[in-house]
Amino acid sequence: MTPRWSRTLGYLYTHSKSVKPRDLYVFPCRRISRIAAVDVPAASDASAKSEVNLNKMFRTKSCSLALPPESPMRIEEPTYEGLRHFLLKMMLFYSKQSKSIRQANVIYRRVVSQVDKPVIYDVFRLEKTFRTNFSMLVVHMWLCLRRLKAEGKEGVELGQYVYEIYNHDLETRVSKAGVNLLLSKWMRELEKVFYGNIVAFDTAMLPEAKQDDLQNAIWKNVFAEDGSSQLDASALPAVLAFTRYIRRECTCLSLTDKEAMFSGNFMFTPLDNQKF
Repeated sequence: MTPRWSRTLGYLYTHSKSVKPRDLYVFPCRRISRIAAVDVPAASDASAKSEVNLNKMFRTKSCSLALPPESPMRIEEPTYEGLRHFLLKMMLFYSKQSKSIRQANVIYRRVVSQVDKPVIYDVFRLEKTFRTNFSMLVVHMWLCLRRLKAEGKEGVELGQYVYEIYNHDLETRVSKAGVNLLLSKWMRELEKVFYGNIVAFDTAMLPEAKQDDLQNAIWKNVFAEDGSSQLDASALPAVLAFTRYIRRECTCLSLTDKEAMFSGNFMFTPLDNQKF
């Protein structure tokens, strides 16, 4: 997260009648700006128990995220025969571009399905606001684009369609937040934030990266409202849990076959059963 990120969100608040300050600049329980940098205090019984539960999260064996053939969550390509098939073919329904757009729509629906669930914010102790929702959206977009890129040129091209759908959806979300003036300018600002985060996450996943690089990138781009590099002690358990979640999703997506990824027939790890 950069100073530009803070300015962008500040604009969203200033120009919105419906969004309150706490909807944009909220860290769970208390504001980061009011927390002094201190040594990690001795944990109370309740906080210690919560941390233990966080430490147990996402340590199960990694596995493919592909949906099984019998899953009701699967979305299959429609099949038509006879005259309807002929007419749709004439209308380019079966063209590579049309198919890619349909696939990208399904993939993005999987992203939104995970990002818009209240449980993901509860699990990682984040209040659902425009800022945290956008940050989660960027993280899960990165996970998908990273996996698609592993399939080479074909995956990169499909990823571009997913990104275009994301941009359209983001514009709708920003408009709903109350921004109508200079919308294109602030979409460009959010685009810079998006690419900055992508670079930070990619760099943190390189073989030569330090062990805590991803943790620091997650803190600055998801949890810290002002881009501070000083990780707050009270947020550490949640940041570590989210870091494990990200690493696990990366591994699980790498185990998910190409067909499942390209068709969108995969599902991020469900968080509904996580308790504290």
